[in-house]
Amino acid sequence: MRKAEKNNSSSENRIRIFKMNDFGKNKSSVIAGSILAVIIFACVFCRFFMTKDPTYMDLKNCNISPNKEFFFGTDTMGRDIFSMILYGGRISLFIGLISTVLSTTIAVIYGSFSGIAPEWIDELMMRFTEILLSIPSILLIIFLQALAGKNSVVTITVVIGLTSWMNIAKIVRTEVRQLRESEYLIAAKCMGGSFWHILRVHLLPNFVSSIMFMVVMNIRSAIIAESTLSFLGIGLPMEIISWGSMLSLSEKALMTNSWWIILIPGSVLVITLLCITELGEALRKNVNQKEGNL
Repeated sequence: MRKAEKNNSSSENRIRIFKMNDFGKNKSSVIAGSILAVIIFACVFCRFFMTKDPTYMDLKNCNISPNKEFFFGTDTMGRDIFSMILYGGRISLFIGLISTVLSTTIAVIYGSFSGIAPEWIDELMMRFTEILLSIPSILLIIFLQALAGKNSVVTITVVIGLTSWMNIAKIVRTEVRQLRESEYLIAAKCMGGSFWHILRVHLLPNFVSSIMFMVVMNIRSAIIAESTLSFLGIGLPMEIISWGSMLSLSEKALMTNSWWIILIPGSVLVITLLCITELGEALRKNVNQKEGNL
């Protein structure tokens, strides 16, 4: 019983790691969080900040450099880049967030089942995971996207989510393997607890802190994946504005020497990714410090 109490106490301590006070001690994470919050707020409520219609093609003002009317200039089709960044940010952030929710859900279920399954099933599941990890993710995304057919926000979100769960699943599996012989877990099984009950009540609270860093990093990776696909011309179509589709105009921008078409959207994307990375690193350090104190 004492061992079970210690395990439960350990679980409670590990859940407490996400207090805002812990992040407040790290100035860089506070700055990154503040900048990211401003970007997200501006993108979500973009209709209050946009100066032009981001979809309107003003052919009289193509390739205009930044000025008082067009804060960030216009692209090769005369669209206002400032408004496009705010409007397109919603799409990029949506893809990053929803695909991460999908991949994390798959990873938690898959990794937990593998961790409590018999040895031979666990071995098969882990070999399958390693096979998927050995294939470059961009190739998997392109393959699944080709099977899906039409490129849209939903299909790209689902495809990225289906190809980015493997690393988190391996961590979940490792954590569950360490917990499977715990007395309170064995007692839950003997009392007829279902897999979903054991996962929600006993397993998830113990490994959630270990995967939060990778969950945050998956948001960053999903945004990068969407931007890479659009940059290569196999992502979202031109009529759907996102940070990636804006960067797909780089070739035309270089030919016309319109540096702002590449530099400004690219800078916003890089700043967003750096902020997410900094928050992820803060989470990782916080988790490692707390686990070392337990």
